[in-house]
Amino acid sequence: MSGSARQAKGVTAVLVDYGGVLTTSLHDAFEELSAGLGLDATAVGEAFARDTSLQQALTAHEKGELGDAGFEEALGRALSGVAGRAIAPEGLLRRIGETLRLEESMVALVHRLRREEVPVALVSNSLGEDCYRLIDRDALFDVSVISAEVGVRKPSRRIYQIACERLGVDPAQCVLVDDLQQNLDGAARLGITGVLHRRPAETVAALESLLELSPGAGTPDGDRG
Repeated sequence: MSGSARQAKGVTAVLVDYGGVLTTSLHDAFEELSAGLGLDATAVGEAFARDTSLQQALTAHEKGELGDAGFEEALGRALSGVAGRAIAPEGLLRRIGETLRLEESMVALVHRLRREEVPVALVSNSLGEDCYRLIDRDALFDVSVISAEVGVRKPSRRIYQIACERLGVDPAQCVLVDDLQQNLDGAARLGITGVLHRRPAETVAALESLLELSPGAGTPDGDRG
């Protein structure tokens, strides 16, 4: 289906998350960092879940109100409390980023959507100045909406509004692909359809159905299973 025909039918544009969708999961990255620090595999994840000071620092960091060094200080303090020993904060964000790997099948899906004239926006809560080093945002997406750059984070409705405005589409025409249900819930309040990402093949199939794409067209065989 051409882009003009898709618009006439009111078919959706796509908003896509970065960490855990276009890359391997942050949960796995946290486990790798924990192991690298000599801690229990759940240590970093539990620090984010339980330490309110770290949660506040994360919110400020994602909104661009706290720089990398300030956030690393907060993370280092939280992990020091868990470990019972001092954890140096310097380089913690870099170490998280280095464990992330691209989900090549999902990147291929974005390229396919662009070829099919489907507008695609990256909508992401940032984690560090270099967290998007694995991709060329300008080449891969029509627009990018990064929390630290716009001062608002998911699941706030405003970040999705910004993405829709930049794409020039109505929220009801959009689908959000994200690995966190809370982010899909925030988008749903604007009328945006949600696809909870678990496995690339499932996400590909869901978007093929929503956008009326031919199943598997332009998708490598290895990306279907």
